Formats: sequence, structure tokens, C-alpha cells
Amino acid sequence: MTVGLVGLTVALVAAGSLLYAVLSATLANTLGAEANSAAREVATLVEQGRLSDPVPVSGALVVQVLDSSQRVVAGSLVADRLTPLLTADEVRRTLAGEQLTVPGSRSGLSGRLHVAAVSAGPGSAPVTVIAGVPTGEVDVSLGLVRTLLFVGLPLLLLALAVVAWRVIGAALAPVEALRLGAERIGADARPRRRRATVDRLPIPVADDEIHSLATTLNGMLDRLDGLAERQQAFLDDAAHELRSPLASLRTQLEVAEHVGDGGSLPADLLPDVERLSRLVDDLLVLARSGNGEAAPSLETVDLRPLLREIVSRYAAARVPVTLTDVAPGATAISVPGNRADLRRVVTNLVDNAVRHASTAVTLSVGADPSGTWLRVTDDGHGIPPADRERVFERFTRLDEARDRDSGGTGLGLPIARELMRRNGADVTLTDAAPGVIAVVAWPRSTEKPSS
Repeated sequence: MTVGLVGLTVALVAAGSLLYAVLSATLANTLGAEANSAAREVATLVEQGRLSDPVPVSGALVVQVLDSSQRVVAGSLVADRLTPLLTADEVRRTLAGEQLTVPGSRSGLSGRLHVAAVSAGPGSAPVTVIAGVPTGEVDVSLGLVRTLLFVGLPLLLLALAVVAWRVIGAALAPVEALRLGAERIGADARPRRRRATVDRLPIPVADDEIHSLATTLNGMLDRLDGLAERQQAFLDDAAHELRSPLASLRTQLEVAEHVGDGGSLPADLLPDVERLSRLVDDLLVLARSGNGEAAPSLETVDLRPLLREIVSRYAAARVPVTLTDVAPGATAISVPGNRADLRRVVTNLVDNAVRHASTAVTLSVGADPSGTWLRVTDDGHGIPPADRERVFERFTRLDEARDRDSGGTGLGLPIARELMRRNGADVTLTDAAPGVIAVVAWPRSTEKPSS
């Protein structure tokens, strides 16, 4: 819009300047032709020997006849008899065809005179006939044109800008409606069957290209919704169907290991079955989250007892897991949340930290003016800043954790973030130098429900 108005302004200014230049040149040529015609008529009188003084001319013409010494020998009634209209140099230039404008004060007149000069008379007594035409009317006309251009162009630009704004705004209104519709649809990440209504892009009434585009995009959204529904249904069904046989297989292997049946095979298979069970459980959590399952009811959870319970399970971990209380004087550090979700999130973060730590994992909890926070710190190789958001994508593993036998599924961090966002908090990663810190933050503005 702005570029168009600037281009229009430049075009109008250029057109106005061109109009003024052409008009000025045309009027100047007209005055020149009139002055030249008057000078030739007087020159004819000289050639015929019928020149009289004063020289008979019409209108406001000023005529002087100069001899070879630049003396005025004849002139019209209003012409000065003592001072020539043109200097010797100006006479030469005018005779050569140059158009000149001189002050009218040289002949006792106001304004300016457009002059022409013609040679006449016999070679023994040559004279120069000078004719001047007042430019007053032309100057008034050009002044009026300048005023119209200086005043009219801005008004015309303003009018065109208003019209363009309205016309373009009306033309783009359907596009803006499509944008708002797309933004509204993108803000609702729930599956189609979980929505009270299925939002689609508004279709303009006019049967034009925007109408066709909206119809095509809505068809694409229908197909994408159907594909997402089928994918989600497959994930949900697969997770449910695998859970029961895996539980049965795990039980049978534990029994076989206990009674000594099968040699070392049960003990070899149990870790793989347990890992597969964790993967199925993770997939089931993601399936429920992707189904738009309503957020669980929140309660006030005291973090200290929950963290002590979780830390106690890692007594036999390959690296020590400890809890540091940065606010030991506080009676409780409570946050709003679902206890089962919080337990799973902390467990996922600690599992991830133990898997990558070199010597130790530390949990710390505290509060500051911005809110309550929980940090899980390991002293491993760390995560490059460029990858700290990518690891929250499902099934993402960095180079260090590519080995699937390491126990990770690539779902721990994505599940932690999804669950915490359902509970009004968030999970981020920062640098521990060495290692990485997983930070769970509850903003101060989060409401604390009653227990």
C-alpha cells in the first residue's frame, strides 16, 4: 500500500512537472511568434520606405528601430526613444534565433517583455527592428497553473489514497478473514472429535478466486483432520492392545526367573520387556494427551515429600541422586498440579539425568518472586543450545544417546513438557557447565487450588 502511494506520488509529480514545462514552452513559443510577426511587419514597412514615427502597432506591443550605431531612430508610442530594449550582445543573440525575455522597465513598463529582432533596410543603411510582447497574461496563467498543481496534487493524492485504502481494504477483507480463521483453527490443537464445533475457514459470498481458495483449503483441512484422526486412533489402539500382552509376558518371565526355568534367558529378556513396557506406557500417555483428554483436576502438592519419595527409588542407581533444599526454613513449597503427573514428570527428568550424568544428579527446589521452580542437574556432556528445544520433539535423540540399548525412548522430555503445560507450568533446559539443568517452573500468577 505504502509503496503504491509513493509510486503514485512520484508519477503525479512527474506528470505535473511535465505539464508545466510543456505549457511554459508552448506559451513562450506563442509570444515569440507574435513578437517575430510584429517585427517582420515593421521590417516590411522599412523595406518599402513607408516607416513612420511613431510606428503604428496594435495592442501593447513595443517596437524600436535601431540604426547600425544602436540608436533609436523610430518606435511605437510606448517605446523609449533614448534607451534601446536590447544591448548589442542581446541583439546579436536575438538575430541568431535565441528567444529572450527582458525587463519592461527598459521601456518604462512593468513586467517583462518577450522580444524578437529582424534586420531590415538597404546594405548602406541597415536597421534592426525590435518587437517586444508583454508577458503579463502568460505569467498570470502560469502562476494559476502552479497554484493548481501545488494545491491540487496533494488533494488529489489524498483523495486517491482514501479511495485506494477503501478499495484495497475491501479487496483484502476476505484474505484477512481467512488469516483470522487459520489463526483460530491453529490455536485449537485438540482432535476433531474432541471439539464442540469443527472450525473451518470462512468462505466469501462472492464467487471469485478467494472463494475457490477458501473452499480448497477447507477440503485440505478435512483431509488432514481425517489423517490425524486415523494416526491418533492407531497410536491409541496400539498402546492399549500392547499393554496387556506385555504385562503377561513380563509376569511369565519373572516367574520363570524365580523358579529357574529357562536358564539365563528370562533374565536376559526382562530388561527388554521392561523397556518395551515403558515405551508402551509413554505412547499411551501421548495418545491420551493427543486425544484432547481433559486436564486432570489440580490439587496443591507439597514438592518436598514427593521429591524425597522419588529420590529414594534411585538408591541403587549408577550415579548418586540427591535432593538439595534451597529454602529449608519454609514450612512447605507447594505448587498446583496433579500428583500423578508431577511424579511422572520428575521421574522422567531424573531418568534422563541419570542416563547422561558422569558422577552425580542433583535435585533442587525453591521459590523466588517470579514463582516456584524445580531443577534437575546432571554433570554429563550437556546439550548444545541449538538442540535444547529439539530434544522436546518426540523420538528425538542426540548423537550421544543414539544407542537404543541405553534405555531411553526419546519420549521422556516431550511427555514431561506436555504434562507440565497441562498443569500450568513448563519445562526448559539450561546449561550447567558441565551438564544440563532441566528446569520446571511454576509462574507466580498460577492460581493455587484448594487441597
